[in-house]
Amino acid sequence: MKLLSRFFTLAALVALATFTSCSDDDDDNNNPEQESNTIVDLAVATQELGTLVDALTAANLAGTLQGAGPFTVFAPTDDAFAAFLEANNFSSLDDVPNDVLTAVLLNHVIAGNNTAATLPEGYISSLSTAGADGRALSMFIDKTNGVRINGVATVTAADNMADNGVVHIVDAVIGLPTVVTHALANPNLTELVGALTADGNTTFTNLLSDASATYTVFAPVNAAFTAFDNPDGNDINTILSYHVIAGDAAFSDELASGYVSAFATNMDGDNLSQYINVSDNGVSINGMSNVAAADIVAVNGAIHAVDAVIDLPKVTTFAVADPTFAPLVTALTSGTPDTDFVTVLNGAGPFTVFAPTADAFQALLDSNDDWNEVTDIDATLLTSVLNHHVVSGNVRSGDLTDGINPPTLEGDNIIINLPGTGDNIADVTDGSGATDIGIIAVDVQANNGVIHVLNKVMIPDTTN
Repeated sequence: MKLLSRFFTLAALVALATFTSCSDDDDDNNNPEQESNTIVDLAVATQELGTLVDALTAANLAGTLQGAGPFTVFAPTDDAFAAFLEANNFSSLDDVPNDVLTAVLLNHVIAGNNTAATLPEGYISSLSTAGADGRALSMFIDKTNGVRINGVATVTAADNMADNGVVHIVDAVIGLPTVVTHALANPNLTELVGALTADGNTTFTNLLSDASATYTVFAPVNAAFTAFDNPDGNDINTILSYHVIAGDAAFSDELASGYVSAFATNMDGDNLSQYINVSDNGVSINGMSNVAAADIVAVNGAIHAVDAVIDLPKVTTFAVADPTFAPLVTALTSGTPDTDFVTVLNGAGPFTVFAPTADAFQALLDSNDDWNEVTDIDATLLTSVLNHHVVSGNVRSGDLTDGINPPTLEGDNIIINLPGTGDNIADVTDGSGATDIGIIAVDVQANNGVIHVLNKVMIPDTTN
């Protein structure tokens, strides 16, 4: 009987516990709302983030950061906001234009639930689309000593967890980065920064900090500067400006094979050209420097880190870099062993080179059954032909007037005929009297001369 009594007593206790549990569940179902702990709630509850809460409200971003996310937020303190307002001559948040405030705040947010331990090192995109061309701004995260963002803000209190992400409190507002901001933040670009600011030079930092213009910058990494010995003794500032392309920012999905004009100029003030080659192997510039890291987005441009310093080009630089001129390179080297054209065209010049395309050379080869390769052409004849394509001086397209007859290195003349027929920019009469030669591209500008592209090989006056 005692055993049976204990059984019923235990059963009664279990039933009571079960009833009580069910009653509690019913209460929870009748009151489904749980205490909210979104990123915004966390900020509201954190005493030193009051200005951030006000800023999110003013920019109508509180709702965004109460969403599902997840988000990682770098949250500036009240002191950080005070310093930001003072530095930008704003007396209060009310003075900050709404579009600027929105762009700055979103530049403190990245996608994902990233703790200090899992934050990626290097570049990551923020949610701010204030970058050039409407792109998401790049954010550089350096974890060498703690966590530092864009070289301006340090995480002082990490891993404040919310239901929809994580908040890292930082000691500075992360402003909208310019090209210079990114260069200063990245330890792999310290040699570039040193070169840009050598001897107190502020020309480049002022230029590339200008948010009213846009640039494409090919930024040599530290190892590139270490390896560069400036063989021609070119002015370093001109070399640096040769890495900058003014105009619309060109990102990797916009780069195409062809010529662009760099910020650098020759002694006559003509902007130097760059030859960009886009292939399955990546992007190269002038055949000497390759893009190692693309699409670092700033408010005023795009930065592509490159593995070699791009020296100032000579006319031979473009001949070698551009596959259009491959037969011309063969002619200048293997086809004329007794004439050192490379040394001549690498000289001070200046030279104007009328450069036939690969198709133009093929048409020349097709005109003689004995010619299958450029090297099949008699070397003496080929030397005369090549000299017939070079004129002394830097004769740009604007200097090509109708009837002008510049003397060539062969000792005879060619005649420029304007306007050109069909799609030709100009027509040329060569030394043999042929008139069906067209200039199809102009002003490929090197430091020691200029190239104009021909659709047919010119033949010199063979009667002399």
